[in-house]
Amino acid sequence: MSSSILESEELPLSVTSQTQDTKQLPSGGLDPERFDWHEVWYPVHYIEDLDKSQLTRFTLLERDIVIWWDSKEQMWRAFVDQCPHRLAPLSEGRINEDGLLECPYHGWAFSGNGKCDRIPQQVPGNKAEVSQRACVTSLPTTVRQGMLFVYPGSPENAFNTKVPVVDILDEEPEGWVCLNTFRDIPYDALTLMENVLDTSHIPYTHHRTVGNRANVSPVELEIVESGKWGFKGTWAEGPRKGTLGRQDTTFIAPGMMWHDLTSKQFGRTLTVVYATPIRKGECRLFARFPFKFSSKLPGIFLKLTPRWYSHIGQNSVLEDDQIFLHHQERYLEQRGGSANFTKAFYLPTKADLFVFQLRSWVNQYSIDPFPQTTLPPALPREILLDRYHSHTKKCASCSKALSNLQRLRVGVAAVTGLVWALLPLLMFVYPQANIIAISSLTLAVISGAAIWFSLGKLEQRFYHGHSVPPRNLPEKVTNDK
Repeated sequence: MSSSILESEELPLSVTSQTQDTKQLPSGGLDPERFDWHEVWYPVHYIEDLDKSQLTRFTLLERDIVIWWDSKEQMWRAFVDQCPHRLAPLSEGRINEDGLLECPYHGWAFSGNGKCDRIPQQVPGNKAEVSQRACVTSLPTTVRQGMLFVYPGSPENAFNTKVPVVDILDEEPEGWVCLNTFRDIPYDALTLMENVLDTSHIPYTHHRTVGNRANVSPVELEIVESGKWGFKGTWAEGPRKGTLGRQDTTFIAPGMMWHDLTSKQFGRTLTVVYATPIRKGECRLFARFPFKFSSKLPGIFLKLTPRWYSHIGQNSVLEDDQIFLHHQERYLEQRGGSANFTKAFYLPTKADLFVFQLRSWVNQYSIDPFPQTTLPPALPREILLDRYHSHTKKCASCSKALSNLQRLRVGVAAVTGLVWALLPLLMFVYPQANIIAISSLTLAVISGAAIWFSLGKLEQRFYHGHSVPPRNLPEKVTNDK
């Protein structure tokens, strides 16, 4: 299913610190003038896409980590992906029969808190595993609203730092239906935030996917409040020329935002986006679309839609602007980056107010998470449109659907080929076979070939996006190319 009822279930924090203060700490550290990107909880995976029997690798702020299920403590763990012995990546290892994370190189095994449990090569009686040098760095983790969050900063701060979630989904959990997707994006987390905060691009960039050029109108944004934590703003008229009502926007630094819209036609709709920084010029997008419809029927349809099918459409939307944003951020870097954005950008209307506010926040508070690092060379178009490595193989729903689709296609080909091979034999052995039987078998062959071809086109949509965005296709032509 593509939708899930939001649940308030949470798993306990995995915090390695022995002392925990009850004082609430702000995200980004205690310095009121500077925002530290490491002192933040980041989502790294939807729980439904993680396999408890397998190790999952991820990179957070240029730091490779390995995610695994600690069956003894019944919680997800995140380790720095290096064995303390010879620095082999632990993600190439396994969860052994005792529920320990085992290094692939020499079999050193680690418990959930990062302590070394055994060193197979040492002689009986030695206790090298008790050394602090034998431990793996374990990062704090928690599960909120169906997502696994990791804290890359000081472990002692994790317990008292708020996890960035939309509180209303926990406070009023009844009635919400949520669509979730994710993708590894080939541009910076700040570029992603800038893009999703800018609602004025939707009618043009996403024309024929989720937008329509006919809905363009003046956009007058206002900032309600701001600070080191982020900002809140509003669009009084709202989208679609005001027909849907006011839209409120919240940005929670450094990588979360949501639009909140309530209309008589559709009920309440949230657009929630997280940008988890992987490295300079790459981030993981988590997009969540919680709906509280005014009637039950739309929610029923959403629940019946396969999750993988929704992801195909959502990937198409992301690709609408993926290529030009990949190049845009390089042009901005060449012109001095955020520090020079007022000269690099020309922002004459209030439609760009949230973009202005975001870049101003960066200049006022943000410590560069990737100091003295420049963006890598631009990627070719075919890589920018890749879906398989950026989403499909990491998504439990899409990878399973692709596997089933490939098996189905092989089966259709086998049956069609068999009928095709038997058709002339049937005519030879039974020359008196009537025209209806022969025509039926011929039609079956043609139908099988058509189904095989259609399944092939669907299969390709798991691997790459359309080469021409729908907005640039001739009128009345919107199929993937």
